[in-house]
Amino acid sequence: MTTPDPTWRVRGRLLDFRGRALVMGIVNVTPDSFSDGGRYASADDAVAHALRLIEEGADLIDVGGESTRPGSQPVPPVEQLRRVLPVVRGVAESGQLGDTLLSVDTSSAEVAARCLEAGAHVVNDVTALRGDPGLAAVVREFGAGVVFMHMLGKPDTMQNDPRYDDVVADLHRFFEERLQAAADLGIAAGHVALDPGIGFGKTQEHNLTLLARLEEFQKLGRPVCLGVSRKGFLGRLLGRDVGERLAGSLAVACFALARHSAQVLRVHDVAATRDAVVTFAALDRRQELPP
Repeated sequence: MTTPDPTWRVRGRLLDFRGRALVMGIVNVTPDSFSDGGRYASADDAVAHALRLIEEGADLIDVGGESTRPGSQPVPPVEQLRRVLPVVRGVAESGQLGDTLLSVDTSSAEVAARCLEAGAHVVNDVTALRGDPGLAAVVREFGAGVVFMHMLGKPDTMQNDPRYDDVVADLHRFFEERLQAAADLGIAAGHVALDPGIGFGKTQEHNLTLLARLEEFQKLGRPVCLGVSRKGFLGRLLGRDVGERLAGSLAVACFALARHSAQVLRVHDVAATRDAVVTFAALDRRQELPP
C-alpha cells in the first residue's frame, strides 16, 4: 500500500505528480563521469546539450561539475563553479527554459548559493546535508527544492564491501533521520525529494532489491527521484557497455512507473524516457476510467 503521490515545493512553485512522473535530464560538465565524461566539458557545449534536452521534453535539467562515480575524488568548489556556473547562467538566460526547472548537482554551499542566484531551483545533494554544514542555510534562504540521496561512505570508498541488515529498512531509517535533521534546520519536508542512490555503496543484490521494493519509500510521503540511467548494475545484468543500456534503463523506469514508486526519473536519454512516461500515464489514466 502506497501513500498518494506527494507534492514538491521548489522556489515558490508547487509540483505535483498526479499527471505523470517528471523527467530530469543529466548535464555532466566533468571530464570523468562514468557515461558522458568529457563530452560537454566546455560551457558552450553543455548549454547546447541542456537546450537540446529541454527541446526533448525535460522537466528538470541537472547540471553537475563533480563526478561521484565509484572511486572518484572530490572537486573543490572553485573548480565546480568554473564548470557549472556559466552553464546554469547560460541556460537560465537563454530564453528557452520555459517551465523547465534547473537543478545543480552539488554538496557545496558556495556552489549551490551561486547557482541559485543565477537561476537554479533545486540542489541535488548526494550527501543529504551531511557534507557542507552551510548548505542547509542556503536551501532554506532560497526556498529551493533539495534532493537527499543515500550514499554509504564516500565515492572513493563506497563500493568497498557495502553491507546492510536490510537494505530497504536501513535506507528507510536513514531518510527518516535526514528529514528530521532537515526540519531541525528549518527546511520543511515539502521541499525534499528522496533518492535511494542506486549504485552508491550497494552491491548488485542491494540495487535489485531496492528497485523491486521501491514503493516502500512512498510511506515517507516524499517524492522519490530515481537515477538508474546507464548504470553499472545494468551492464552487469545485461552484459552491455555503457552506451548500450537504454532498453534496460527504460525497463527499470517503466517498472517504477507501474508501481507508482518514483516521481522523478533522472536520465541521460530524455526523449525516449519522456515517451515512456507519457505513454504510461495515458494507459494508467485509461485504466482508471469506467468500462
